[in-house]
Amino acid sequence: MKLKFYIILVVTLVVISCKEEVRKLPYYNSSDFTPIWEKPEADSFHKIRPFNLVDQEGELFTEKSLDGKISVVDFFFTTCPGICPKMTNSMSKIQETFKEDDNVLLISHSVTPEKDDISVLAAYAKKKNIQYNKWKLLTGDKEEIYNLGRKFYFVEEDLGEDKGSSIFLHTENFVLIDKNRIIRGIYNSLDPSSMEALIEDIKVLEEEY
Repeated sequence: MKLKFYIILVVTLVVISCKEEVRKLPYYNSSDFTPIWEKPEADSFHKIRPFNLVDQEGELFTEKSLDGKISVVDFFFTTCPGICPKMTNSMSKIQETFKEDDNVLLISHSVTPEKDDISVLAAYAKKKNIQYNKWKLLTGDKEEIYNLGRKFYFVEEDLGEDKGSSIFLHTENFVLIDKNRIIRGIYNSLDPSSMEALIEDIKVLEEEY
């Protein structure tokens, strides 16, 4: 009888322990993506800076548009014949997964804003079945976009080179941003397993709030 009680107690404790163990995502403060596990003070940690861009409907899109949203961010251009169509397909799958989830926002910045004006982005959005309330295609000042990509989203800075807007920004990376505009992950959009990890990490972030 005592042995049976002991076994039940151990099993109960294991179940409770498993329930209490919640997976958490690290925070990233630098382009080398060294994970930081303690929750930072939002005002003293690296976060996406203020900016002003416009979306495919011609509406202003700023850093305030990110606040309170879990965002997946990439950098592309509409005439790209190489990796961009694959990136768009990956983002489309995320759109489908979270289409009813108002907490999740997808953001694609054009790296050829001089060609990808509002009308071009609107046509691209229609062609790719992009839902306006879920997925924003952004254009604007090239210096602004490249600075954001390399210095704040770190999509290419992890290569260890300091580049300006004269050097073309071209990367398959997706970046996961939390509701406080802090980086929580970087993913290879061409790798299906990495995209599965991104979807699961979005769900983990949702449990934080």
